[in-house]
Parts: sequence; C-alpha cells; structure tokens
Amino acid sequence: MTQEMKQVIIYCDGACKRNPGPGGWAAILKYKKYKKRISGYSPKATSNIMEMTAAIKALEQLKKKCKVDIFTDSRYMKNGITKWIKNWKKTGWKTSKKEPVKNKELWVQLDELCSRHIVNWFWIKGHSGNPDNEECDMLANNEIKKNVLNIQKNGLSRTN
Repeated sequence: MTQEMKQVIIYCDGACKRNPGPGGWAAILKYKKYKKRISGYSPKATSNIMEMTAAIKALEQLKKKCKVDIFTDSRYMKNGITKWIKNWKKTGWKTSKKEPVKNKELWVQLDELCSRHIVNWFWIKGHSGNPDNEECDMLANNEIKKNVLNIQKNGLSRTN
C-alpha cells in the first residue's frame, strides 16, 4: 500500500534594512491543522538573498517527498525558479546579457531542494492583507530588529 504524499503550504518572505544590510527571513509551513514558523537573521544580505533563504530553510524542513505550494511576494524568486533557471543551467549560469547569475549558490540549492518534491510556486502581492504573508513579513523584520538591538546593546559595532 503506497502512502499518500503530504500536502504542505509554505509562505516565505525576506526583509532587509538597506540593501545590502542587516536582513531577516521567515517562513510558515502549514500541514493540515499544524503551523510551523521559522525565521533567521543575516548581518549583511540583500532582500533577494533573504527571500531565497526563507524558501530554502522551509524546504529543508521537509523530510519526505511532499506536494508543496510555495507562496512568495518575490517575483524574482518565483520567475527565477520557474522560468529563468532552465536557461541559466544551459548557458553555464549566465544571464541573457551573458553576465554571471547573481546568487548562483542559492539557486543551485533551491533547485536541488525543489527536485525532491512536487512544487508549485505562487506569487502574491506583498502587504496586501494575506495573513500568512503579513506574518512572515513581521517575523523577518523582527529578526532584524532583535539582532540589531542585541548588537547595539552589547556594544558591538558594525563596519560597513
């Protein structure tokens, strides 16, 4: 008897204060009535890096092959993983302008994680009232606030 694949819904978001600058990422994973929130911080990142990190960290949570719907407010990430990546791989990770693809390591990691599951990507407008997207945004920004505050409180200085 084959076991039916779990259907998981993931919302992910990233935030940055300055770009590049301190960044936060967050994801919400939903399975049936369960909801798991994960988030993290990077002292120097970009918004795109934080968006991709959120999706990567969420997919890393899945231990078995699942059907996954990923919701993101990042067109860059959705288009990159659903449209552009095929050509990037064919052209040796070069853009249509023959320049190296930015964040290649993250794209490779995201692509590999997606290959383990059946993934559908959905773009949603950010800050438009979607409760899970709004919560991810809040969690990502809280990571920045919490970590920048700790750095200031402990007298550690950032060098730019």
